[in-house]
Amino acid sequence: MNRPHSHDTATRVDPAMEASAEGMRALWISLAVLGVTAALQAVVVGFSGSVALLGDTLHNVADALTAVPLGIAFLLGRRAATRAYTYGFGRAEDLAGVVIVMVIAASAVAAGWTAVDRLLDPRPMEHAGWVLAAGVIGFAGNEVVARYRITVGRRIGSAALVADGLHARTDGFASLAVVAAAAGSWLGLAWADPVVGLAIAVAITFVLADAARQIYHRLMDRVDPALVDRAEHALRHVPGVHDVPGLRLRWIGHKLHAEATVVVPADLTLVAAHDIAADAEHELAHHLPHLATATIHVDPAGAHERAH
Repeated sequence: MNRPHSHDTATRVDPAMEASAEGMRALWISLAVLGVTAALQAVVVGFSGSVALLGDTLHNVADALTAVPLGIAFLLGRRAATRAYTYGFGRAEDLAGVVIVMVIAASAVAAGWTAVDRLLDPRPMEHAGWVLAAGVIGFAGNEVVARYRITVGRRIGSAALVADGLHARTDGFASLAVVAAAAGSWLGLAWADPVVGLAIAVAITFVLADAARQIYHRLMDRVDPALVDRAEHALRHVPGVHDVPGLRLRWIGHKLHAEATVVVPADLTLVAAHDIAADAEHELAHHLPHLATATIHVDPAGAHERAH
């Protein structure tokens, strides 16, 4: 019995649009939280003259501004595919991730440079109590933003948003350096500020490596092997599918695309084979939440072996 079905991937456009909208919302909320955090820190910088806090404040401003390339990427990703860009513009999101990694790298260099400079030329700190409080505010603001960005990024499948969340976490570490520097100033330890700054620069470097690895994997079309296993398992359990000799998955932005070859009985009619392909596509969409498109190629049993 024939059942109505559709290969129309437009049925998955709305979830993809919702994912982009959720990503944009995460960016705007993050921008607001970091903006308030930086503004409060700037007030303390004004009367404390703390160079460490000034650097942390500028760092938070830079982190907030990373929302700009991601926001542009999410807006580009909403554009429909064209004859020239047949997969759409989702790759802009991965390129935005590259920009974010570069910002994290610049943060690591700046933190290390500042720490070395303070080792060579120690500077007194005034109103250490206020500076310490501002450092705590900086850490809290960045950690809230980091957790939010990473959670949303993983939910919608955006490696760039996850990388941006990791960047916010590095800024939280920099804020902790301010706290440590203020505590050291209270105790009369002039060397505490630059030494802690060097430690934070090393920590930022580790976070940089993790973020760069994620973006590199996306640009090289790497997917989690467990995701491939899940997709293959779903296809093999479609009635009428005898084998799955070919399966490829790739991320473009936060959308997943699949291409699969399935082997079906050689005596099926074209309509019956089409029904199996439709069922296979439906199963992939059910088991891969971020799937945007799926192309199913049907081979009659024996044809794949003869081809090889």
